[in-house]
Amino acid sequence: MSRLLTNRKIRLAAIALFCLGSGGCETEQSVPPEVIETTKNDLVWAVNVGGPAYEGMDGTQYEAEGSVQGGTIGQMETVKGSQDPFLYQSYRVGDIEVAHALPDGTYDITFHFAEPEQLGRGERIFDVFVEDRRVIETLDVMLARDSKVESALTVAIPSVEISDGELNVRFDASAGQPVLSAIAVRSGIARGAAWKLVWNDEFDYEGGPDPDKWAIDLWPPKKVNDEDQAYTARERNLRVEDGVLVIEAHKEDYEGASYTSGRAHSSGKGDFLYGRFEVRAKLPGGKGTWPAIWMLPSDPFHYATTCEAGEDWQGSSTCNAWPNSGEIDIMENVGYDVNRIHASVHNQAYYWVKWEQRKGQIIVDEPSDEFHTYVLEWSPDEIRMFVDEHLYFTYINEQTGWEAWPYDQPFHLILNIAVGGWWGRSGGGIDDDVFPRQMLVDYVRVYQLEGEDL
Repeated sequence: MSRLLTNRKIRLAAIALFCLGSGGCETEQSVPPEVIETTKNDLVWAVNVGGPAYEGMDGTQYEAEGSVQGGTIGQMETVKGSQDPFLYQSYRVGDIEVAHALPDGTYDITFHFAEPEQLGRGERIFDVFVEDRRVIETLDVMLARDSKVESALTVAIPSVEISDGELNVRFDASAGQPVLSAIAVRSGIARGAAWKLVWNDEFDYEGGPDPDKWAIDLWPPKKVNDEDQAYTARERNLRVEDGVLVIEAHKEDYEGASYTSGRAHSSGKGDFLYGRFEVRAKLPGGKGTWPAIWMLPSDPFHYATTCEAGEDWQGSSTCNAWPNSGEIDIMENVGYDVNRIHASVHNQAYYWVKWEQRKGQIIVDEPSDEFHTYVLEWSPDEIRMFVDEHLYFTYINEQTGWEAWPYDQPFHLILNIAVGGWWGRSGGGIDDDVFPRQMLVDYVRVYQLEGEDL
């Protein structure tokens, strides 16, 4: 097998070779920084399309509509899946264009959509262009929100270059007409309070994952989400080599399954209440894969009301440990739509069965070819998700009780590749020819602010 080197480790090797040849120099250390600072993206401009000025739950100040023209203004009464339903009640539909003066620079742009009509799959499909570059392709808003209409969708586009002093956005429909609810533009990275490293795995060893930090799930197929793989502890599916954790999915017959994969978790070995969580990874890609970097409560019964003590709650149809005790998805991806990264939270108040799941998306170029850092910042007041340093999902503690905020208890990390399942197969099944597929994890790092609980 070829050596699996990450960009970080290639850089370190190059520095070391240069220093040997030049007689010595100070090199970049292959250890994580002990202290980092809070990430914050500064708001530059935001507009409520078709509507008045509005302050979002996360403090985003949306201006009354300006710099937007074309199409017609519409109104919808019911909006689901957002902490800011008012933002989506007004929209424009039709031949929409946006032109807004901005200083030259690099910006992250977040688009807000909701499907206002009772349309089926494929009845409204459009592309989004920024500065004449297609940034969102064949968007079906209804389909992107779990085949639900009237449900809010946010899609973030990182690192958009403005070089002519003006942001220009246009839409091109292949079915129906484009629709738009709001836009937010952010720029720059502000730094705040310091985070201190409290737990990490750099995977600088060989063999199985460190048993002091990771446990391995052994599961049959169909246990949860109608997934098609069996999870095993074999090094074929889960191992550390060449400085990375390798989670590898195979097409093979194994104990009643047609596929195998790996799933590692830190429950009982790394349990955390609040913090900054960084996982640098390269995703598998391939139709039928469903990799995830996520968290579950270390006491799953904390807010459960229908479970017996010690019950095997995962996949249970009677125990409500999930969603009552919560879930935090730092990164999910389906291989048939590999450039779209998803973040979400699940809880009793807001999850997909109720048509109310809170989630966000970001478009990332080639995450199966390059390593990216998937980040959660979690405090008593909010949950924020990033890819690298690009913010794309925020969930605010509404202070309404555990039903909407069960995130006041320790959670643990989970790393896995599922195969198939309801979501993994929804792009047209599983392509058996793509296997084996790997998710490579360069490092996992957990930081906390002074005074926070582990």
